[in-house]
Amino acid sequence: MEQARSPEHEVPGTAGDASRRDNWVLVAVTISVMCLLGTLVGVGIAVRSDGSGSAGAAGGGAVQVVEVELGDLYVKPASITVPAGIEVTFKVKNRGKMQHDFKVDGTEGTEMIDPEGVAEFTIDGLTDSTQAWCTVPGHKEAGMLMSIKVTGSNSTTAGGGQTAAAKGATIDFNAEPASDWKPFDPELAPAPGATEHKIAVTAEETVLEVAPGVTQEAWTFNGQMPGPILRGKLGDLFTVTLTNNGKMGHSIDFHASKVAWNDEMRTIEPGESLVYQFEAKYAGIFMYHCGTAPALHHIGNGMFGALIIDPPVLPEVDHEYVLVQSEIYTGPEGKPGDLTKMMGEAWDAVVFNGYVSQYKFAPIRVEPDERVRVWVLDAGPNENSSFHIVGTIFDTVFKEGTRILEPDDRRGGAQTLDLQPAQGGYVEFTFDEAGLYPIVTHKFANVGKGALGLFQAGDVEPAPAAGH
Repeated sequence: MEQARSPEHEVPGTAGDASRRDNWVLVAVTISVMCLLGTLVGVGIAVRSDGSGSAGAAGGGAVQVVEVELGDLYVKPASITVPAGIEVTFKVKNRGKMQHDFKVDGTEGTEMIDPEGVAEFTIDGLTDSTQAWCTVPGHKEAGMLMSIKVTGSNSTTAGGGQTAAAKGATIDFNAEPASDWKPFDPELAPAPGATEHKIAVTAEETVLEVAPGVTQEAWTFNGQMPGPILRGKLGDLFTVTLTNNGKMGHSIDFHASKVAWNDEMRTIEPGESLVYQFEAKYAGIFMYHCGTAPALHHIGNGMFGALIIDPPVLPEVDHEYVLVQSEIYTGPEGKPGDLTKMMGEAWDAVVFNGYVSQYKFAPIRVEPDERVRVWVLDAGPNENSSFHIVGTIFDTVFKEGTRILEPDDRRGGAQTLDLQPAQGGYVEFTFDEAGLYPIVTHKFANVGKGALGLFQAGDVEPAPAAGH
């Protein structure tokens, strides 16, 4: 009988041998497909991790799409990675409450985008790592910045398209203003007799001299720094029409009011107006300012002022003045102040009524024994004040809505009025002798930085700078 063949006895070239070859081919093909899928998945993960919507291989007409979200004040994603030479399309959505733009290197990108608006632009072949940001002044420094890393290029750090930050203008504290210079008038007019005050206020960017020979682009109310000094009485109605004549969004916030922040204090764009109405329910000297983000930049560039609401009992005096203390953070000559300095509290000057040492150059003239009241507001935005007049004593002090010292049998006297940013009050005093009386903050590091003025009591000759 013929024995049955076992597999190990099959001869080459038979059907069993062909079957084994087919099985090995199937296994090899399967492994190759799995490797290819893994590679594609890895590429997809890499693209998504960079915040991109889609991408192709570098070169050869490939396009990478990046979806960008703008907000108040952020950019998402904060960083992306793209291959060198690839075409990149940015699809930009503004989720903020104010207008923003988005430009690579601050030059190529969108126009201003309204809230909830969208825009799109394409960059053809980035070769160096760089950045993109919102070009509204202050927004980049406040966080509206994207880092763009370009792989396969010679650059190793994002920001290759940036230029070094320009140095701020230098203030010479020994310089004197030109002969045609005029100081900010510190004299305070009495409260108007009307019980309703209809006030027109404009917001705009204005180049102003802030120290002898030094100009800055101030952001102003009615073209001045500080803004107009306003006054009224308890129960008065204020109807303020704000019109934005500037080139960016602005707003106004009256600390003397009790109104909803999201209504009257909202940001309005260039060309728009709003009506801000409130009743004066509390007495004091109150700050008003622009609250548009970043508020620090708008206040630090000059968008602040004072509103005085007279207390129910306010005795008559011979003279009333108002002094608003603030800081100056210089940007380049004729340009806005430096937000980075503001955030670091690195002021270049501390001033009364917007100009370095101006009442040293133009002393405030009174007579001996006249009763003087000085209202003081610390507008900041960062530094405190220890308001002091060398050579006299305050016999009356009113701070943050209440009189804390007045003439009586206790014979009390005060040497300073201490204020934090946005606080205010007034002091009353007389000068016993003819002479010059320095006005300072007793935080003396700031006196040499511009926080210096003079009262002139009587007819006296100007004196050289003394120890105060």
